Amino acid sequence: MRISKKKIFTVLAVLLFIGLIGASFAYTGTGFTTSKTAADYQSQTTDSILNKYNNTPCSAEASGVCSKVSDGDTIHVEGVGKVRLVGVNTPEKGVAGADAAKYFVEKLCLNKKVSLDIDNSKHSDKYGRTLAVVIVDGKNLNEMLLKEGLAEVMYIPPSEFNPNSWSYGTTANTGNNQATDTHTDNTASDSGSSSTYVGNSNSHKFHKPNCRTAQKISENNKVSFNTREEAISQGYEPCKVCGP
Repeated sequence: MRISKKKIFTVLAVLLFIGLIGASFAYTGTGFTTSKTAADYQSQTTDSILNKYNNTPCSAEASGVCSKVSDGDTIHVEGVGKVRLVGVNTPEKGVAGADAAKYFVEKLCLNKKVSLDIDNSKHSDKYGRTLAVVIVDGKNLNEMLLKEGLAEVMYIPPSEFNPNSWSYGTTANTGNNQATDTHTDNTASDSGSSSTYVGNSNSHKFHKPNCRTAQKISENNKVSFNTREEAISQGYEPCKVCGP
C-alpha cells in the first residue's frame, strides 16, 4: 500500500509538535541548578575530594557495592536496591548541573562499596527508595554534595537528619574541626531554655512565645528555636494567629 507524501508529512508534523510540547513541559524538579560542571572534578582524585571533609558521626546500618548512579541523589546498592540520598536534592536530568552532580557521585561511589545510615524516622520514600546518608570511606556524601554546591537542602520531616547542619558547617578538614553532628534533635533545643520562638512538634507550627496558641502547647510537644530561619529549616510553619 502506497502512502502519499502528504500523509507522511502530516504524521511527521504531528510527531514534531508532540515532541516540542513534551520538551516544553519537561520535568525540572524544584528548579535547582548549579554552574558546576563535570570538568570541575575530572582532574581531582577521589582522595583529594575526601580529604577535604571530616569523618561523619553517622553509623553504617547497611552496606553494599554501588552498581548504578541514576543521578546525583539516587544510587543503586547491591543487596539494598534504590537509595535516595536523604536531605538533599540535585538538579534533574537535562537541567544545568545535573551532569556534574552525577559525575561527582559516580567518581566516589560507582563499583565501590558504600555504607548507609538509614533514616530511622522514615525508612523509604513514596517510590520505595531507601532514604539514607551514603557513607564513602567514612565521609558523608550527602554533606559533600551540599558543600560542593552540587545540591540544595531538601528537608522533609519526619527525618532523623538535619541537612542544614551539613550545609552551614565547615568544609575543609584542618585537623582542628570537630565532625559535624548530622543527627537532628527533633525537639530542637530544651523547651525550658529561653527562646525567640516556640514550636509544636505535633502540628509542626511555630509561634511567638506570647501567642495564645503557644500557651496551649503541652510540655511534651514544646520545642524552642532561636531564630525564625531555624524553625523553617526544620520543617516548621509560622502560626497564622501571631505571624512570627
